[in-house]
Amino acid sequence: MSAITPAGDAAPAAARTPAPVPTRSEGHILVDHELEDLIHAGSIASASGPTDVLPQVQPASLDLRLGERAHRVRAGFLPTTASIEERIEVLGTSTLDLTGAEGAVLERGLVYLVPLLERLELPADLAVRFNPRSSAGRCDVFTRVLCPGHPRFDEAPAGYRGPVWLEISPLSFPVRLHRGDRLCQLRVHRENPGLTTDELRERFEQTPLAFDGDRPLGVDEVRFDHDGGIELNLGLAGRDPAGWRASLHTEVVHFSREGAHDPDAFWEPVSAPDGRCILAPESFYIFASRERLRIPPDLAAEMLPVDIGIGELRNNYAGFFDSGFGWAEGADGSPVGTGTPAVLEVRAHDVPFLVEDGQAFFRLKFFRASSRPKRLYGEAREGASYQGQDLTLARAFRRTPPA
Repeated sequence: MSAITPAGDAAPAAARTPAPVPTRSEGHILVDHELEDLIHAGSIASASGPTDVLPQVQPASLDLRLGERAHRVRAGFLPTTASIEERIEVLGTSTLDLTGAEGAVLERGLVYLVPLLERLELPADLAVRFNPRSSAGRCDVFTRVLCPGHPRFDEAPAGYRGPVWLEISPLSFPVRLHRGDRLCQLRVHRENPGLTTDELRERFEQTPLAFDGDRPLGVDEVRFDHDGGIELNLGLAGRDPAGWRASLHTEVVHFSREGAHDPDAFWEPVSAPDGRCILAPESFYIFASRERLRIPPDLAAEMLPVDIGIGELRNNYAGFFDSGFGWAEGADGSPVGTGTPAVLEVRAHDVPFLVEDGQAFFRLKFFRASSRPKRLYGEAREGASYQGQDLTLARAFRRTPPA
């Protein structure tokens, strides 16, 4: 029987003493050459062998590929009390073939399950986190990863061995997908890789990680949280347009065809002449951060919500920043430049919602990488990256000249 402290009595000393806040963290995220080692060892495997998987390696993450079939289901679920195949048997309504030249169209507002081509055979000391890729988030394609038998989305526990499935729900546009398309990615970590707040302060004192225009933000100007992150803001002023709003009743987005679509056929410009605008309920928007960000080669970062108390907003569908995002180096290896803004995917719920320039909008949590990757974000990449982005739409849309 547990002891109960009577009302008005002093609580035991142990209950009054808060747990100490750690000043140093343990653990790290694996970088590209270690991910390649896992692929060669079969810890991240596909039926076609390691040769097909290696091109998917990023500085501190790995892109994952869609399999051959998309199963339409009536509802999402967690695969804990029944297998995914059993749930599809009950909830499934149709199956789409993704293998042909035309792939298949996933309709807006419906839910699909697709087995990924990669399988995990993790060592006992390694776990995985998943997140949507930037292009999926910017097309308003909601995704989350399921690992059979695990009771949480978007993670695989240490030592997990088994297949990986992706739930897909296009929310703004119908989307044409093919076998091999990459909508999500994973990062592998050992123990807890997150920096503590003290460690993050130290890094800010060593080199600026955020800029206001061309001016580096000092450590006293940054709002640090208690979880190794900083609070950052919405940037509307000085941009024309200030953002983009997804249009209704559009044609199909060809997800993997870079520059295939005219943005005007899918997006409406958003103006904020006085630094503020009103979001329509359930509409999808693309904005950019006020700050410009630099992620050093030995760190990675993830965009997270500030607080549900800021309003009924959903933002940051795809929020992982690989090592070297916004980072550039001079001939002597020292950092140069003023970083790159973060792009925000935003949806207001329930009621119209006013947003303003400089409004606190997201947190950026930092993680320790095991070492410097062989290639930083955007280096030697096939096709365009988001390294030099400002208010940049997904790769399927033609780039518009900056205002």
